[in-house]
Amino acid sequence: MTSAVILIIAAALDYLIGDPWGWPHPVQVMGWVISRLTKLSLKYCHNSLTQRIAGILLGIILIIGSGVISALIIESAKWLHPLFAIAVQCILLASCFALRSLRAAAVTVLKPLTLGKVEEARDILSNYVGRDTQNLSKPEILRAVLETVTENATDGVMAPLFYAIVGVFIPFVGAVPLALAYKASSTLDSMVGYREAPYTYLGWFSARLEDYLTWLPCRLTVITLALLSAKPLYIWRICCRDAVGDPSPNSGWSECAYAATLGVQMGGTNWYGGVPKHKPLLGDDIYPITLVSIQSALQLTRYCFLLWLGVAIAILLILANR
Repeated sequence: MTSAVILIIAAALDYLIGDPWGWPHPVQVMGWVISRLTKLSLKYCHNSLTQRIAGILLGIILIIGSGVISALIIESAKWLHPLFAIAVQCILLASCFALRSLRAAAVTVLKPLTLGKVEEARDILSNYVGRDTQNLSKPEILRAVLETVTENATDGVMAPLFYAIVGVFIPFVGAVPLALAYKASSTLDSMVGYREAPYTYLGWFSARLEDYLTWLPCRLTVITLALLSAKPLYIWRICCRDAVGDPSPNSGWSECAYAATLGVQMGGTNWYGGVPKHKPLLGDDIYPITLVSIQSALQLTRYCFLLWLGVAIAILLILANR
């Protein structure tokens, strides 16, 4: 019952509050540690082998360390008072979910765009995407927002929830340590998981590990979207046709499932540092990408989240009453 309460309160905190500006956040701590260890690694490791070894150690230290430290914090809170421990777990778990943050980021970009302030929308968008934004047209901005929303729906929302639920059913682990361990893996991938220098060798382990950890929750998200769309075979067929061509084993599937459900097309040519990079087209161009498309994508993510949460709570209640 306690686990169910923690899941519910954490989800409610993310929905109502999200990540208030200026408040300390576990990802900020992770980012600080990654930045310091990365600088040390690049300073003292000068060949591919030593950088690969350093990358493995970086991943192990941060991922296992995040889980262990969070478990120690929770145990210390229990020593003070059981209710305080529950509050700590709710806050830590809520920090793993990015549903409200994802919606807020999209709104921040779309608000000036709806007022015709394209230049301002480009500038704001550059804070959230890696592609060049200075020359994007309004349709390209809308596509960029939708791609960001649908890609991060998996690793920012559904995957942390998946590992939180799994952690609940593993003795002596719990929802928070496993969810934070995944969050550490995701943060590592976003900071050092690149094929370009100087992270080519240092970040390979983090990138591959995050791919593996996200693989199952991503496929479960695709299946959930397919079921919610009421046309599961069509969604799966489009994903098998288009998503397999994406260089990422997960983001292509996540984006393609949303594209097929919404009847829009994502992918195409993006520019990074003045260099064009073509991504495979995902979905069929039945409808243009609009503000409604992005709002619908966010709503679909919310439905997926609530469905998984509801199933997990139902299982916990059944087990508690046995």
